[in-house]
Amino acid sequence: MNIAILGATSQIAKDLIISFATHTKHHCILFSRRSGAVQTWLQDVDIEHDYISKDYSDFAVGYYDVVINFVGVGDPARAKEMGAAIFDITYEYDQLALDYLKVHPECKYIFMSSGAVYGDIFSKPADNNSVAQVPVNDLDDTNWYAIAKLYAEARHRAMPDYGIIDVRVFNYFSHRQNLSARFLITDMLRAILNEEVFETSSENIVRDFLHPYDFHQLIECLLAAGHQNTAVDCYTCSPVDKKQLLSAMKDAFGLDYEIMDADVGVNATGCKLHYYSLYKVLEQQFDYKPKYSSIESVLNESALILQQKL
Repeated sequence: MNIAILGATSQIAKDLIISFATHTKHHCILFSRRSGAVQTWLQDVDIEHDYISKDYSDFAVGYYDVVINFVGVGDPARAKEMGAAIFDITYEYDQLALDYLKVHPECKYIFMSSGAVYGDIFSKPADNNSVAQVPVNDLDDTNWYAIAKLYAEARHRAMPDYGIIDVRVFNYFSHRQNLSARFLITDMLRAILNEEVFETSSENIVRDFLHPYDFHQLIECLLAAGHQNTAVDCYTCSPVDKKQLLSAMKDAFGLDYEIMDADVGVNATGCKLHYYSLYKVLEQQFDYKPKYSSIESVLNESALILQQKL
């Protein structure tokens, strides 16, 4: 299977590329704005003979069975810095893929969306009856990312004859994660490595951390499926709340933490108390069955990081 990957510099894309190289015979063509850096990375992970790194200018002339679009912002701090520019970036590369589909309608398109498309609903988890909520009379920079993804999904549903699947990623964690990124887990790991106290708010949020293995098998389920135009939510065997996570990280790795009254950390997309989904169309229609729970994902991948760093 010929697979074009847009946004090949993103961490989640790199993890999937390594999984493809390890477990499949897919032929991947990797597109990015820094093709030289991607080629160097392919050499570093010893798969430069398997895959090709190219510039976006070469994209339209190729032939692909599948296009997977990872272009976006993974780091909350980076998303906050970008502000409204996320609209143009999301649109530009989504349109690149859609233009290709119009010429090659047999091609399947997998777009990396986000649980953020649901907007301000996460006083409870999303489910199949959830309705996206956007404060149209009080928009600010915490809404830009969600609206950009929602707009892309709406465009895709308006093209029902094309095979487009939007994959809503909520939380993802890998031992290859850049520890300078401002995520809850990376903040914890930096505190452990630097022997510092991890400060966090008393708000007991709930998250669902997808393991790289489960993300790979999820994508394989979508690749094996027939021509569909739909959206799916990512999920694990079970989510985890912050209190459980803090306790587990303390027991496993000696995390020293302090509960603060004030908000701590980066909030780029708004407050989300229960940021996960019970909408399990992946299991119902695509035969996806996750192997790992959130706590297993975090502890297993954190152990690999700390083994490398300590």
